[in-house]
Amino acid sequence: MQLPSIDTPYLLDFLTRLLNTPSPTGFTEPAITLTEQTLKAFPFLKLSRTRKGALVARWEGDPSTRSGDDAPRALTAHVDTLGAMVKEIKSNGRLKLTKVGHFAWNTVEGEGCTVFAAKGRQVRGAILLDKASGHVYGAEVNETKRDDENMEVRLDARTVSKFETRGLGIEVGDFVAFDPRVEVTAGFVRSRHLDDKAGVAAIVAAVKALSDAGLKPAQTTYLHISNYEEVGHGAAAGIPPEVHELVAVDMGAVGEGQASDEFHATLCVKDSGGPYHHGLSTRLRELAEKQDIPYVVDIYPYYGSDGEAFWRAGGDVAVALIGPGVDASHNYERTHTEALVATTKWILTYLLSD
Repeated sequence: MQLPSIDTPYLLDFLTRLLNTPSPTGFTEPAITLTEQTLKAFPFLKLSRTRKGALVARWEGDPSTRSGDDAPRALTAHVDTLGAMVKEIKSNGRLKLTKVGHFAWNTVEGEGCTVFAAKGRQVRGAILLDKASGHVYGAEVNETKRDDENMEVRLDARTVSKFETRGLGIEVGDFVAFDPRVEVTAGFVRSRHLDDKAGVAAIVAAVKALSDAGLKPAQTTYLHISNYEEVGHGAAAGIPPEVHELVAVDMGAVGEGQASDEFHATLCVKDSGGPYHHGLSTRLRELAEKQDIPYVVDIYPYYGSDGEAFWRAGGDVAVALIGPGVDASHNYERTHTEALVATTKWILTYLLSD
């Protein structure tokens, strides 16, 4: 089987635009809308939204391949990212935060951020230790624990009181997005939130590749773009009950003791929720090997996915997980174009397979 060509500049352009669209879990409408508007360019997709706000696209299978819909499939990836919400407005006008998703405060210390205040106002700021100045606090800067109590947002506005900050329109519960700082250089993509906007971009690039080649998937396929994965229940709803197989497209975590790297696609066969479906994982390996797709197999002890969310919600499907290797996950992340292309090829191979 000859795979259709992948438009790599298109993949990177969409990925960059998606990365630059803030979407902490609970505040994903702009990213869902961007993805929806992008997929509207492919009229063969029937698009809808779940009540929960996820995007679902139905893609009719090729009737010349078996029946085209005797065993529907689904792909899922998520646009929601790590972020925060305003927990408290301090007496000095600065903000205490509560985390959205799981990350360590030191991974965002010093990062720029945007507070999404009432009536659409956006206020810039930076995430800092509350005793950040070495010239003032000396050794305390190194010794202070980075936690919810000691981290704050310094707003880029003239405020030294709770009253003045509230006058900016900021209230408890407002969302805070971290700057992604996207850079594409020497084949690498460096940015926050490649988890899992890289997976979404690979799916969209696969749709374009099949469309450009005038091809359809072998089976009717649902594309599920989730918006609550980082808090554990993204794909718990929205996968149609007729689906037989679900492939989650999410990042592969790179680090010491892992097989994953930034240049390969990864097949995750076990994570914190236990093993994935052995039969489907084995078939994906065979498909990758037939197409000479560079991949590795890995296990992640501190990882969960939307595939597991659907299983825990009672989904009766086979679930597997693939995705590009991403260095420094839940930090300032990086992957390589080779891993993005390999993942897209793997998606294409799966979609075209009987």
